[in-house]
Amino acid sequence: MKVLAVLVVLAATLLDLALGQTVAEQYLKPHNDARAAFGAPALQWSTKLQTYATNWANNRSTKANCALSHSKGAYGENIYWSSGSSTPQDAVKAWVAEKQWYNVASNTCQTNKVCGHYTQVIWRNTKFVGCGSANCPGGGKFVVCSYDPPGNVIGQRP
Repeated sequence: MKVLAVLVVLAATLLDLALGQTVAEQYLKPHNDARAAFGAPALQWSTKLQTYATNWANNRSTKANCALSHSKGAYGENIYWSSGSSTPQDAVKAWVAEKQWYNVASNTCQTNKVCGHYTQVIWRNTKFVGCGSANCPGGGKFVVCSYDPPGNVIGQRP
């Protein structure tokens, strides 16, 4: 199974190299743009996290028809599902759009709003990210980004 996941990642990487921008760059740039706007240091790409995220995306697509569910692993994690075609930038853009609901002064989300995906993207202590995706059997795409060290630590600020 590990060999298959590595081959899938390798094939996707080779295709993206031929198209001019790697999958890693497509995920990393919008992450680092959001982090720069917040004043957090840039993330580095991790192939270990990419493999982990890809394996979880594949798990969700084959065993659960892409139902949104976290891996509950050792890493921070953002997940995204789209019903149509989407790019890596679309997933990160959706998470970063939660910025409007985050109150920096109180370190809270606006009532009845979600902002934890955004705070994971900008979490200062996070150094590495790796992302993967899988096509869903009924159409659409399931995207996972894994973060190390994880963010969203209760009682701490991004």
